[in-house]
Amino acid sequence: MTKQINVGGVPIGGGAPVTIQSMTNTPTQDVAATVDQIKKLAAAGCEIVRVAVPDMEAARAVGKIKEQSPIPVVVDIHFDYKLALEAIAAGADKVRINPGNIGGEDRVKAVAEACLLHNIPIRIGVNGGSLEKSILAKYGGICPEAMVESAFEHIRLLNKFDFDDICVSLKSSSVPITMRAYQLIGQESDYPLHIGVTEAGTVRMGTLKSAVGIGGLLALGIGDTMRVSLSADPVEEIYAAREILKAAGVRREGPELVSCPTCGRTKIDLIALANQVEERLKTVDKPITVAVMGCAVNGPGEASAADCGIAGGVGEGLLFQRGEIVKKVPQDRLVDELFALIERL
Repeated sequence: MTKQINVGGVPIGGGAPVTIQSMTNTPTQDVAATVDQIKKLAAAGCEIVRVAVPDMEAARAVGKIKEQSPIPVVVDIHFDYKLALEAIAAGADKVRINPGNIGGEDRVKAVAEACLLHNIPIRIGVNGGSLEKSILAKYGGICPEAMVESAFEHIRLLNKFDFDDICVSLKSSSVPITMRAYQLIGQESDYPLHIGVTEAGTVRMGTLKSAVGIGGLLALGIGDTMRVSLSADPVEEIYAAREILKAAGVRREGPELVSCPTCGRTKIDLIALANQVEERLKTVDKPITVAVMGCAVNGPGEASAADCGIAGGVGEGLLFQRGEIVKKVPQDRLVDELFALIERL
């Protein structure tokens, strides 16, 4: 089991539930826009949010953001250690840094001492695309072993200044490299792990890569907190993260949709029906399984493990509950009747 850190009252590691993170894409200095996005992320299920701090104006905005944020705020720092110090003083709940890119040891020491003083953790964020030249030369390029060595160098540097309140991430845009790196460090240390596939891509491709990488690690029991990185509205990252957690069997929160792949027996527009149900389920928080099946011949039977569902027919369909048919419903009323049943469950 990994050690546990605390991020603004949210535990990470040590057997705590795997938490969902995201990052705002608004200008951090625009406090109103950033807070608005954070609230939307929190409403979707985000539990920890990160904001970029590229300059002093953004660092000074952290305090105002923190005052209005419903969830802990992590600051993302690169190159300038003074930005970290300012954001820490402003009330950040955690700092994400790459200790190798903020200057000499005295600067790393200053950040570590500030975090110790304010009792906040540091995430060492190793990225395959920004490994140290010496490590790349040693290994001949980006590989899991190089990423793990980089992480341990950063850990040793923070430990040198008596700082050990650490979380680690080892992200690459390559799923196999990412997964192997996390497996290796999981064997060699007990620091809590922030897992994710970086620069994963669009909603479609990014979700697929994240499902394989993050989901695969979770299924192996690796990972304490996670972010799905998508080139999209950050809220989409939360939806994807929730589904990955459910698919990996890590969480049983909110509804799960099962639907058949259609076949020659299907007499309705099952794809549109399933998409409609999926969209409406976003506002449901009951831990139930909902089925959308293509035919009434064997739909209820195949989906008998579902709490409720619908099965299509010609002009009408069946509403069923745990494999038992409740009633026949006109096709244009199927979804409404299904959600009326869900409300009663």
